[in-house]
Amino acid sequence: MTAELNELQIFTGLIGGLALFLFGMNIMTRALKQVAGNSMKSILARMTGNRFRGLVAGASITAIIQSSSITTVLLIGFISAGLMTTAQSVAVILGANIGTTITAQILAFKVTALALPLLSLGFFVSVLAKRKVVREYGRVVLGLGLVFFGMAIMSDAMKPLRSFQPFLDFMLTLDNVLLAALVGAGFTALVQSSSATTGILIVMAGQGLIALEPAVALALGANIGTCITALLAAMGKPREALRAALIHTLFNVGGVIIWIGFIDELAHFARLVAPVEAAVDGANIPRQLANVHTFFNVFNALLFIGLTDQISRFVEWLVPDSETKSEPEFAPKHLDPKFLDVPAIAIEAVRLELLRLGGLVRDMLYEAIPAITTGSPLDVDQLRVKDRPVDLLHREIVGYMRQISISSLPTEQSNQLIGLIKIANDLEHIGDLIATGLVTSARKRMDERVVISPATVAVIAELHAEVVEALDGTLRALESQDGDVAKEVRKMKSGFSELVEDIASHEIARLYADEPKRLHTYAREIELTETLDDIFKIIRRIAATEIGIFHKDRSKKRLVDR
Repeated sequence: MTAELNELQIFTGLIGGLALFLFGMNIMTRALKQVAGNSMKSILARMTGNRFRGLVAGASITAIIQSSSITTVLLIGFISAGLMTTAQSVAVILGANIGTTITAQILAFKVTALALPLLSLGFFVSVLAKRKVVREYGRVVLGLGLVFFGMAIMSDAMKPLRSFQPFLDFMLTLDNVLLAALVGAGFTALVQSSSATTGILIVMAGQGLIALEPAVALALGANIGTCITALLAAMGKPREALRAALIHTLFNVGGVIIWIGFIDELAHFARLVAPVEAAVDGANIPRQLANVHTFFNVFNALLFIGLTDQISRFVEWLVPDSETKSEPEFAPKHLDPKFLDVPAIAIEAVRLELLRLGGLVRDMLYEAIPAITTGSPLDVDQLRVKDRPVDLLHREIVGYMRQISISSLPTEQSNQLIGLIKIANDLEHIGDLIATGLVTSARKRMDERVVISPATVAVIAELHAEVVEALDGTLRALESQDGDVAKEVRKMKSGFSELVEDIASHEIARLYADEPKRLHTYAREIELTETLDDIFKIIRRIAATEIGIFHKDRSKKRLVDR
């Protein structure tokens, strides 16, 4: 009965310790994604350069969030949302496995003594701090404390296993490196965390329960098991997302195949780098295992970094393009729900989707005046119908921004989100002005059989070109995130006002012309001019919002005159 009780204690200690470990990793990862969101956004912006930048970006992001699986899942989201291509993702995926070795290096230190101090500090900071960013840092410390505490519990639970014969017999079977690798892959796939597998191996090594060679084989297998998360995330996603998951899988599996026959050599190399202490045999095995883990992933990344183009072409051959299905214009392309865990990236996705919305509105505006002044009823109806995708995409964007706002955002991100909501509403308002104001005016023209003279069409077209140019300027500012570009739009006011005055004078002069239906013609011309003027004012308002969001020196920012 006592033996059964001890076995139960061992089992519950291992499972409970692992649960605390994974729970701590989850808390730490969530908090790191909050505090490091802007850093991740900056890294993402630079990762589309050369392959070595991508390698560094992948390592950096994974070092921040401590999970190569989560990095790969984010990349799948980026690819699905059109933020990057499969070819650009290859180097980032190679770097992700380097970043995850940071966990093993930290855990290889004797950190369990720090568990309770970190838990206490992290808890009180996360509860008592007034600033959100400080609370998030508190949660990082709290999560790290839970990780260390989970390791301490597992370590205590494993002590009796040193004299438990069935366990010792099982460990002897792990001298078969293929079996050890399969066990490592299976366990990692089950818990979906290679860091958890590495943590358990380090605990076991510290207790003298496992030799270095089978520990290395288990760690190699963990690199295969961690691919399951990425493959699951790619299900139901576009083909490029599946390709990214396959790249992750091929890289990890290929690396294990290369090294599985050199376990003894890897172990020998680890012992040379960190020799076993004479006083306590095996005391350095955790450090040796961490070093092998780092060496394996760094070497493989450098080995494959020159083959990124070939790897990309290979997965494109494995997963060829299918017949493209036409997506409706209003279907969002960038708003992936996975980004909501990282508000900075979710806000970036909103900005990119707003560029699509702006493109739809720009097409409406560009086609408006020819259809309104001289177009047929069919042309006018087609213009009105174009507002439907604008309304639907606007609704999707606002709904996504609402989901972002549910999180407690830092002040800067909150202000940026508010600004983007204003831009979305103003773009949708422009679409409404075109679909209602201008279309209604065109229908009146047709009902009254008014013919606008070529001279008046020419001056209105000139005014229309200015409005289109202003909208193009705001879209360029939104794309480049440059408030100075938006300032140029604001400066268009004086020239535009003069042009409006000139057109008003022209229309008044035309009012006295001896032509049929002159009053009706004048009313339609005034409607067009006033609606274009209203649209221009909204565009300038968008530019003012962009200056507030993207101004390089916000501390000296002042509101420009409206």
